[in-house]
Amino acid sequence: MDLYEEIVNLRQQGRTCALASIINTAGSIPSSTTAKMLVRDDGSIVGTIGGGAGELEVIGIAREVIQKGKPQTISFNLTKRPGIDAGMVCGGSLDVFVEPIIPNPTLYIFGAGHTGLATYRIARSAGFDVVMVDERKAFANRERYPDAKDIVVAELDQATLQLAPTPASFIVSLTPGHQTDMRVLRWAIGTKACYIGMMGSKRKVTGIFQELQKEGIPAESFSNVHAPIGLNIGADTPEEIAVSIVAELIACRRHCDTAIAHLGLPSTQGDVRLKKVG
Repeated sequence: MDLYEEIVNLRQQGRTCALASIINTAGSIPSSTTAKMLVRDDGSIVGTIGGGAGELEVIGIAREVIQKGKPQTISFNLTKRPGIDAGMVCGGSLDVFVEPIIPNPTLYIFGAGHTGLATYRIARSAGFDVVMVDERKAFANRERYPDAKDIVVAELDQATLQLAPTPASFIVSLTPGHQTDMRVLRWAIGTKACYIGMMGSKRKVTGIFQELQKEGIPAESFSNVHAPIGLNIGADTPEEIAVSIVAELIACRRHCDTAIAHLGLPSTQGDVRLKKVG
């Protein structure tokens, strides 16, 4: 299998991976001085940088790189670390650069009204591929959303059948009704999406959460639900709300611990992320 063809294939699937490349060598090493290895998000690989325990260590670090989205350089001195693998006792040293390969995340926005439009515009400029979902053709159309990755105009249950969120996907519910937001959330928590956000007051959010629990949905299913959605910046207008939403999406995408720490505390009723006041 060609390594670069597999990178393209994974990007088309919306999957992340990491590329490990030998960038510097000295002395004798157990591989080519230009060897590369691709590590998929499930830990499987294409190619090799020499095999053995050293390669296993690189695979482990590559999975961390995929999770955090930040590159790392690993140095091996095969003279000082002869126990790392019998097959790598070559007396040399090498540096391996591991870089994440992350496709543009797909953002599914349910609700193509004023806040949906503002969120689409800012999210697009921040590097998200946006899919708009709404039952109303007058709101969800190419005239309003010319650069959307896709526009799905259908009754909600039919619309969700057309969607396949990946672990790199984000879902935002900005629909005009309590019931439609609940239906979106019911569907979203069963997907692989890394982020789910819903707009509304804490009272509304808690009410929806309680209703879904009555249906038998366990509290742990809400572990990646962010509601009310958006960083607390005192937003008021649709544009300001959109800024707060996309800021939160970026914080989660980039694993920004400082911002995530201020997103809020888990509710006493479960892990739905109810924001702090003030």
